Amino acid sequence: MKIAFFSDVHANLPALEAILQDMNQKQPDMVYCLGDLVGYNVWANEVVELIRQHRIPTIAGNYDEGVGLNSGDCGCAYKTEEDKDRGNQSIAYTNSIISEDNRSYLRQLPRHLRIEFQPQEGEKLSILLVHGSPRKINEYLFEDRPEKSLLRMMEEANADIMLFGHTHKPFHRQLASEGGVFRHAINLGSVGKPKDGDTRACYVMLELDERSSSAVAESIKADFVRVPYDVEQAAKAVEDSPLPNAFADMLRQAY
Repeated sequence: MKIAFFSDVHANLPALEAILQDMNQKQPDMVYCLGDLVGYNVWANEVVELIRQHRIPTIAGNYDEGVGLNSGDCGCAYKTEEDKDRGNQSIAYTNSIISEDNRSYLRQLPRHLRIEFQPQEGEKLSILLVHGSPRKINEYLFEDRPEKSLLRMMEEANADIMLFGHTHKPFHRQLASEGGVFRHAINLGSVGKPKDGDTRACYVMLELDERSSSAVAESIKADFVRVPYDVEQAAKAVEDSPLPNAFADMLRQAY
């Protein structure tokens, strides 16, 4: 069983088209999106409509929630006043271009999804999909989060595998839990706005089979797939729009 997961497209249509083409070649059995379809680029409507056309099960990201509610707050954490000002320009622009039909779609997206598998007799795997964390849609879970804190969060959420985004920085941590089992925390990175120094779009291919078990860490495989796309096209679209040019530089340098 191959399941593709992606997150944080952020209105970057060329990047979304590239990963969908790559998935079409790899033929996963299922595909899920973990939100933040819009913001920071010009193709908000086109991205939402492509997701809807492909009927990809999707949960809301904090940006989707903000635009869905026609709010001026995307729930983002900005470090400087300059960053905050650019962020305000981004959500104002997105609110000005989004269609009412697509705004309604964003507003109605579920906040969490849970998928349960029984790969073998007596073995159940619970996979939880969130955007930020099980607690908050905009909570940042970075790779250096203390293991005790991350493990407690997953145990309380009853998640053997937890997939999330929001930070735009991919990682996979295997956490030893009580009873000789392992829990897997997987950050999907970002399709349309990577922040890990790699400009390529990122998604995760999760592989499960009849041998997959929470007791064997290596039996649950997560492959981070990086897909090149026309970064310059996406950057130029920003520069040709009312959006701050800094967003174009972020795409070119992946920060």
